[in-house]
Amino acid sequence: MSAHIAALDVGTTSVRCFVQDENCSIKGSAVEAVELLNPKPGYFEIEPEALWAKIVKVITAAIHDAKLKPEDITCLTISTQRCTFLTWNHRTKEYYHNFITWKDVRADELVDRWNSSCTMRTMNGVSYALFLVTRNARWLAGSVLKMMNGQVTPRLLHEIEHNKRLQGALREGTARLELLDSWILYKLRSGNGLNPDVEHITDITSSTATGLYDPFTLSWSSIIPLMFGIDLKILPRVVDNGYKSFGYVHPAAFGKDWANSQIPIAASLSDQTAAMWGSQCFNKGDCKVTMGTGAFLNVVTGKDCQAAITGLYPLVAWQLKQKKNKCRTVYCIEGASHDCGTVISWAQSCGLFAEPAETAEIAESVPDTNDVFFMPAFSGLGPPVNDYKAATGFIGMTPSTTKGHLVRALLESIVFRVVQLIESAENETDTKLQVIRWWRVSQ
Repeated sequence: MSAHIAALDVGTTSVRCFVQDENCSIKGSAVEAVELLNPKPGYFEIEPEALWAKIVKVITAAIHDAKLKPEDITCLTISTQRCTFLTWNHRTKEYYHNFITWKDVRADELVDRWNSSCTMRTMNGVSYALFLVTRNARWLAGSVLKMMNGQVTPRLLHEIEHNKRLQGALREGTARLELLDSWILYKLRSGNGLNPDVEHITDITSSTATGLYDPFTLSWSSIIPLMFGIDLKILPRVVDNGYKSFGYVHPAAFGKDWANSQIPIAASLSDQTAAMWGSQCFNKGDCKVTMGTGAFLNVVTGKDCQAAITGLYPLVAWQLKQKKNKCRTVYCIEGASHDCGTVISWAQSCGLFAEPAETAEIAESVPDTNDVFFMPAFSGLGPPVNDYKAATGFIGMTPSTTKGHLVRALLESIVFRVVQLIESAENETDTKLQVIRWWRVSQ
């Protein structure tokens, strides 16, 4: 019989599922928009059960679109956005808050407080001294370490400080943290909570960007309990990308039509690693840029976990188990511009154009921007600027400025930020990038 793979992708703006055959031809697909909640300025959340309903819907619809039954599916694979998390009691299904997404900046004040604290300055200074003595890249990374809003750490600390229900659950030992991938794996494998004792696991490429994980030691950082008082027991166990015990999709997760199905979960990995693999970035020096809600650049650095000092950061690109249970770990450095699709969505909501597809024609209606520039900084400016207080806005407008100039400046601002990331990556790796593989993520 033909093999049919269901590939689930859960992003910031959409949930998608594709059913492919053994030749990677798409036989069916479905997509649903994610409702991003904005209860307060700077807050970006996703209601978990509404998201789960969309995940169930797209998987079911994609299989139906392929004219197949659940029992015809050979396996399910998963890719997810990173650094989006929630805390809950998985046994009672009590959520202490919604998913807090990677774009959320509620902890901005806390980030400033920590980055200017004596504790952080002391840690940076001690790390640099250790680097001078040992020349170990881990200490160089520690010497420039800063807390960032995009990491899980500050937003989790913010919730621990302000969420009384979470505080109580932590005291009682009933709370645990879920990254998006660990939560989806739990819901699929447990039958939406029918078997709450399934193991609490996350993929290494999802954990690596949280700020809680140390890519140099390949473990949850031992500094986290000491500096922040976060009990590592609430975190999922980290598994490699070749993990063989993901198990099966519990039929109860989807209903009676799935009663005869036994679908293995074959893989789970983060969106950026999925993009690296899809772009065939397997060798040292390979580079990809994905452009969706944000723009992310990744350069493979091979077996070396490379410290970065311009605001880029070292991550585990992927990890696969080899013979004798030894793992082969491949690293990368990453830089992000958090406002890419966000800029387009904002401009559309302001009436500069009706559909994003119109922007090219509008921008090409003028030869240049007439010295108008746009600062794409809704979430601040990342590397190499690293100014997370930077303000968004147009600069250089005059009475002769037209809509064409504004739209062109918007599009050029996205390009300028990506070029900055590319130049930073070249400086960090001391390499001239020969090929940049480019992916646009559908919004």
